[in-house]
Amino acid sequence: MSLPLPGRILPLAPGTFRALRHPDFRVLWIGLLVSLTGRWMQSVAQGWLVLRLSDSAFQLGLVGFLGFFPALLLALPAGVAADRLPRRTTLLWTQSASMILALALAGLTWLGWVRIWHVGALAFATGVAGTLDIPVRQSLLQDLVGRDDLPNAIALNSLAFNLSRMVGPAIAGLMLAAAGEAAVFGITGLGYVALVVAIRALRNRPSVPPAERTSWIGLIRGGIVHAAREPRMRILLVLVVVTSVFGASYSILLPIFARDVHGVGSRGLGWMMSATGLGAVGGALALAGRHGRIRAGRTVGTAMLVLGLSLVGFSLTRSYPLALTLLVLVGGSTIVQMATSNTLLQLLAPAELRGRIISLYLLAFMGTAPFGALLAGWLARRIGTPQAVAAGGVVCAATALWFSSRIPAIRAAAAEAERRYL
Repeated sequence: MSLPLPGRILPLAPGTFRALRHPDFRVLWIGLLVSLTGRWMQSVAQGWLVLRLSDSAFQLGLVGFLGFFPALLLALPAGVAADRLPRRTTLLWTQSASMILALALAGLTWLGWVRIWHVGALAFATGVAGTLDIPVRQSLLQDLVGRDDLPNAIALNSLAFNLSRMVGPAIAGLMLAAAGEAAVFGITGLGYVALVVAIRALRNRPSVPPAERTSWIGLIRGGIVHAAREPRMRILLVLVVVTSVFGASYSILLPIFARDVHGVGSRGLGWMMSATGLGAVGGALALAGRHGRIRAGRTVGTAMLVLGLSLVGFSLTRSYPLALTLLVLVGGSTIVQMATSNTLLQLLAPAELRGRIISLYLLAFMGTAPFGALLAGWLARRIGTPQAVAAGGVVCAATALWFSSRIPAIRAAAAEAERRYL
């Protein structure tokens, strides 16, 4: 018996969930939703554990750096792997590795043996698995739904990510208060089982493109050269870098806002992270229900400006309800900018370079995030946590204003993508 599609139940724009009509994508999406909920629970518990063990903003930034650093090292090779290795098998390995690492952290914490270096090392190893997972899974989307439904599938992927981002931290906050970090890490490990089962259940077996008679270095160079010669891709990737380094790094410092600025503890931290997830869910649903012209330039530029101004407001307010409201705007604007950029990059990429172009997006977003995490931790120690977040918001807003002069080129890219694929 088939499950009813969410679009038949929720009062949303027609076609919001149209990619879920593909059975394999539906199975993968449900498994991803469960798995990512556990991953966000782990993120909250990991930050709280680091703060409990070290009482240091810099240590929070350092562990964040270690979690994102593999993306800087391995994003480009991961893109080649997505173009050449069996995608289903690769995903099984990456998800199984993430499960084992989460359970190891649960065991160390439960036994009372955990130290900061344990958390950092396991965050690094989890980052390695995640870096390989993302371009492979993103490359698989078009195989499962086709080009016509690709924008919707990317938006629904973002929706799964952010539904879990909304629910996971709230659950983690309650569990931290009731049972401690070890219980959260254990639930996270079990959550990965859902995605492993989903991947094994895929009926389609997308074929791997024939191996090119080129070294991996040559293949990586080919993807870089293609993006470098495409000015519209360059502009999008620059914006992603700025958002990652200066806009997204606020999340590393949220435990300090929860404890020292607003005095709401671990439970309040969970609600703060859930607020960003709520905004991101709204943004993802809006993108999923969108039809017709992409209007990528206006969408990306406006979203980045809203992100910058919301971060400045969040850093200044001492009202917890207002802070939650601003975090909703932060989450929504971030996902709109990132998902729109991701969609346009994939639509402009030749099929044989899809994994490598996705890896460049991954490098721009996650590969530069370690520097954002370190910068945020360093600035928080030097000038204060609210001031560090405000500085990042100012940079994002200023970049959005600069980007306004480049909007015509991005609009042309969106029109070209529509003519070719939509």
